[in-house]
Amino acid sequence: MNGLGVFGTRRRRVAVTGVGLVTGLGVGTADTWKSLLDGVSAVAPVEEFDAGELSGKLSVRVTGFEPGEFATKRVLRSMSYSDRLGLAAASLAMRDAHAEVGDGQRDGLFIGSGKEISDPSHLLAATLAARLPDGSVDVRRFGEIAPTSAYPLFYIEGLQAASLFYVSQAFGFRGTNTYFDGSAEASAQAVASGYRAVRDDYADRALVGGVADAASWWGMAKLDSLGMLTPSTALGAQACRPMGLGRDGTVPGDGAAFLLLEAWDSAVARSATIYAEMIGEASTQEPLSAGPGGEGMSRAVAGALARGSRCPQEVGVVIASASGSPDHDLSEALGLRSALGEAVPVTSVVGSTGNLMAGLGALNAAVAVLSLHHGAIPPMISSAPLDPACSLSVVRDRPSPVSGEVGVSTARGLFGQNVALAFRRSKGEQC
Repeated sequence: MNGLGVFGTRRRRVAVTGVGLVTGLGVGTADTWKSLLDGVSAVAPVEEFDAGELSGKLSVRVTGFEPGEFATKRVLRSMSYSDRLGLAAASLAMRDAHAEVGDGQRDGLFIGSGKEISDPSHLLAATLAARLPDGSVDVRRFGEIAPTSAYPLFYIEGLQAASLFYVSQAFGFRGTNTYFDGSAEASAQAVASGYRAVRDDYADRALVGGVADAASWWGMAKLDSLGMLTPSTALGAQACRPMGLGRDGTVPGDGAAFLLLEAWDSAVARSATIYAEMIGEASTQEPLSAGPGGEGMSRAVAGALARGSRCPQEVGVVIASASGSPDHDLSEALGLRSALGEAVPVTSVVGSTGNLMAGLGALNAAVAVLSLHHGAIPPMISSAPLDPACSLSVVRDRPSPVSGEVGVSTARGLFGQNVALAFRRSKGEQC
């Protein structure tokens, strides 16, 4: 790879040596990957709370998750559910890479999340006790009751960037780090930042990823207020129709995805399994007033490939951010077609895992890496006819082989953000 790093050194190759996934399809990368290939969907009716007032009543929850496997009871007391999911996925990535914990000063950590608050149910008792006949809350009364009835670690649990602390504490990562808040673009930017840190010699390895509890009542209420939930509850697992005719919204999902990135030479020296090589990234902003032309996504994909010195003809798989939005899916499809043409195989995992929102960018990156490593593209879960306006080679019904050497993952934010990440099959040859 050409170019110089921050200290005048050559830019280093970056290997992906660990993948950790926690999704509604399973706690662990192997379970999630097998279910994706088998065309399994974890979409189900909401049961954890009364979703009667929401326009959408489907979600994906993580089952069989035992947070005690990844942290002590003392640590868990101050962790939110999303923080627990994130630590679990990060731990799985480290285990998968057989990575040892060093002094941490050359270890980077980059996490994307949409965390906003602690679990609101912690304040339920005080809120109900202070409610006035007209339904409003007597703030003075609430303040008197809350200190003895609310969870004492409510504030600590709600710190947005707390996941940085918990993962750093668990593995001793003390180098360059950043927390990204947002939607799908947040964790994609986390992956991109970790890549640059290792490539440019700020770090020897970087743990990167994202997490979301979008299927919580708080998360679903927020998405409902934005008009993002699909109202097609009766369709069950077929309700989310990425790039399909009649698509009318998304299904939120809980989960987390992390990757361990390492300097190539170090990974080779310790005989690590190298899933793929990360070769490029790019991000753009596209004004919402520009309409569904897809120019921003097209520039992001083209930029990621150019920075990796690769051409569109080498791309063998695209893991798209498509999540069932009428406008966003069309814009992304137009952008992908402009940058890559119509023949490149494209898929979306949202119909299987649900929309992880802030965690989706990292999940897509992980699936792109796994697709290159295993030589297979998971099918998109949707029986709806494809929208002719999208006009792409969408993988459906069964897995498809990866014919090219390069994989691309994308992430779209809610307000015009576009991120593209590029990976290459691991062969060990010099660039």
